[in-house]
Amino acid sequence: MSETPLKDAPLLSIRDLSVAFAQGARSTLAVDRVSFDVNRGETVALVGESGSGKSVTALSILKLLQYPAASHPSGQVLFQGEDLLAMAEGDIRRVRGNDITMVFQEPMSSLNPLHTVEQQIAEILFLHRGMRGPAARKRVIELLTEVGIPEPETRLGSYPHQLSGGQRQRVMIAMALANEPQLLIADEPTTALDVTVQAQILALLKDLQRRLGMAMLFITHDLGIVRKIADRVCVMNHGKIVEEGPVAELFAHPRHLYTQALIAAQPRGNPASPHPEAPVVLETTGLKVWFPIKAGVMRRTVGHIKAVDGISVEIRRGETLGVVGESGSGKTTLGLALLRLISSQGPIVFMGDPIDTLGFKQMRSRRRAMQVVFQDPFGSLSPRMSVTDIIGEGLRVHQPKLSAEERDARVVAALIDVGLDPEARHRYPHEFSGGQRQRVAIARAIVLEPSFVVLDEPTSALDMIVQAQIVDLLRDLQQKRGLTYLFISHDLRVVAALASRVMVMKGGVVVEEGPAADLFAQPKTAYTRALFAAAFDMETAVDAS
Repeated sequence: MSETPLKDAPLLSIRDLSVAFAQGARSTLAVDRVSFDVNRGETVALVGESGSGKSVTALSILKLLQYPAASHPSGQVLFQGEDLLAMAEGDIRRVRGNDITMVFQEPMSSLNPLHTVEQQIAEILFLHRGMRGPAARKRVIELLTEVGIPEPETRLGSYPHQLSGGQRQRVMIAMALANEPQLLIADEPTTALDVTVQAQILALLKDLQRRLGMAMLFITHDLGIVRKIADRVCVMNHGKIVEEGPVAELFAHPRHLYTQALIAAQPRGNPASPHPEAPVVLETTGLKVWFPIKAGVMRRTVGHIKAVDGISVEIRRGETLGVVGESGSGKTTLGLALLRLISSQGPIVFMGDPIDTLGFKQMRSRRRAMQVVFQDPFGSLSPRMSVTDIIGEGLRVHQPKLSAEERDARVVAALIDVGLDPEARHRYPHEFSGGQRQRVAIARAIVLEPSFVVLDEPTSALDMIVQAQIVDLLRDLQQKRGLTYLFISHDLRVVAALASRVMVMKGGVVVEEGPAADLFAQPKTAYTRALFAAAFDMETAVDAS
């Protein structure tokens, strides 16, 4: 592309951009006359709730939306003075991956599971620079080194599933930076990562930006990230930019009511404290979950991955135990083992009865009292079932004597409890927002009136306003129904608002445990201090790590 003669002109200038999606004979406006600039070398954050139009705006820059379903009733996307929307497909392809690149939210979906790390990065070098052979391999190793992959030569033959979440995201960044772009679009690049890895990725992006002199458009719903990484921020709501300005100024003096609500939307309140004499709902001593490592022709066991290694847990009625730690620390494995959904070693006592020796059929009668809410409500809800069938399925299994009318009444009551309109119960999951789908998942769990619920990252995929709403909902349900929670999360702000006691895990073991207030005020171990620093002050976390 030709350089603009005006050196002080914005690198990217979006003017009156609108995006419409066709729905039969009608069309819906997802982005409504949006305008903003990105200057050379600066970071602009685009923030707002899910569905506000952030990602649609970003995808429009590189014409990545599906046509003719998506159209642009108005607007220009000027990059170095040239309108990308008016470009022919052949011309825009030369811009993609060369001048402007993009890092997406979920690297596992963006990376090809059948190609190695080297193949995927080398493909970009070949397509845009014609580079191949030893020169391409050398450049791939350089890129992996730049993004902080240790011993990059040993990772060239790795497939995406063999990498951690943080490593996969680093590979995505290496691919995006392969041709030294002038503009990087980062669409929620840290949402699925734990706090320490998130801090490392943000520090990496800032460092690469300084060294390469590139501009960055950073899309996120996490305002804590915006404070650390952005120079300017644009706030989107219902497809429009409602406020724009320098980060420090906007956070100090937000003018628009929506911006004020967004900044105030932090999980708040005090967690419920159980009575010291409350009965123990679930306990285990020395619990182990070891996965065998097999090798050789005979597939002999040569070692073990100790996902959970000798952990003891005691949770009382009405209590929330928060389990925190990095990805791979064993949090989810612990939750699944306590529910007897995976094999484990060690005693598990639920409501006074040992359940670790029970078989599948014997456990079935106890499933009603032990429920789980997963991280991704879209993945855990069947797209082929209506909401009333999803919530009522457990009732059909565990309480088959209920009539259709009685079952429907229980579904209606559960939907009211989670703040959803019962009239919507005949709709399907794709017709609901992310926060509404998570409410459906919670309704499915509580309709059976359980005693114990494992909450596995139930808010990590949600924006800040919805996160605060779900935390309030979970706390209200706990008080109303006397529920006991095992709350697994990497978001310590959410844990602080919901958990009365916290357990910190690393490498399958507990490194620290205690009352939440004490632990947050004075963490004793270096690992816990680094974890908390990553959550509440990312720059400190990078130094600590």
